[in-house]
Amino acid sequence: MFTIAALYHFTRFDDPAALRAPLLALADKHGIRGSLLLAREGINGTIAGTRGGIDAVLAHIRALPGCDGLEWKESHAETMPFGRLKVRLKREIVTMGQPDVDPRARVGHYVAPEDWNALISAPDVAVIDTRNDYEVAIGTFEGAIDPGTRSFGEFPQWWEENKHRFHNKRIAMFCTGGIRCEKSTNYLLGQGVEDVFHLKGGILKYLEEVPEDKSMWNGACFVFDQRVSVEHGLKPGPHIMCHACRRPLWPEDRDRPEYEAGVQCHLCVDEFTPERREAFRERQRQIHLTRARGYEHLGPRKKQDQAQ
Repeated sequence: MFTIAALYHFTRFDDPAALRAPLLALADKHGIRGSLLLAREGINGTIAGTRGGIDAVLAHIRALPGCDGLEWKESHAETMPFGRLKVRLKREIVTMGQPDVDPRARVGHYVAPEDWNALISAPDVAVIDTRNDYEVAIGTFEGAIDPGTRSFGEFPQWWEENKHRFHNKRIAMFCTGGIRCEKSTNYLLGQGVEDVFHLKGGILKYLEEVPEDKSMWNGACFVFDQRVSVEHGLKPGPHIMCHACRRPLWPEDRDRPEYEAGVQCHLCVDEFTPERREAFRERQRQIHLTRARGYEHLGPRKKQDQAQ
């Protein structure tokens, strides 16, 4: 059984590059896999490993400047959900592209999972899903608005084009683990929106704590690892992943004529050049050869940053 820890923390790192090597070495020593992002604004990521290994890495992170208040969410998996370990330096730990946004200054009102249903059921509340369109497609809260964004960096433009729809409304926002709402609620406060709320701990905490028979969540929650999705109680969901476009698929989508493992699915059949597709095919050939020789392949490279 592997322990999975999803974490983020906004703090000031004067020299994130100096933090990378010790963190990478410790995580590697303990057999940890997953992805951690370091930037001047803090740390973000999801990692998996043994109980002892996860505890060692979390203790190391809590000892970093300003990280003693680190919180994280845990789940478990029977198999390792990551193919490799990555500790990367980034400009932002979740990319919004708004230099004036600073969650350390202020954020919206946190709402505990047990209080979320009452808030989003109120007639004067507009509920906004801040995740990407492919995440929303497999699950969201009842009545939530889908901005239809392909990346979090598109959210400010969407808000500017749609803010007139929310006059005299309280705004409630949510995301997978909370990090995107830290930035989006700070952004809305900076735009003059007074009543802004967000789900503390994100969808993952809600699915962990709120019983299914009392839930207002419909579907599954996309996660950025090989589980692809989770459901109530953080049980693995039914989805698989297209390793070309990284979107979640139903298992039966493999029977569609457009599907070619590792190369394309019905959602991305028109999105890549012939050269890219041939590169995907070669990657698949290498995966099959590696497995045939009894070795573990590290898997496909992600096209986007880890988000929560």
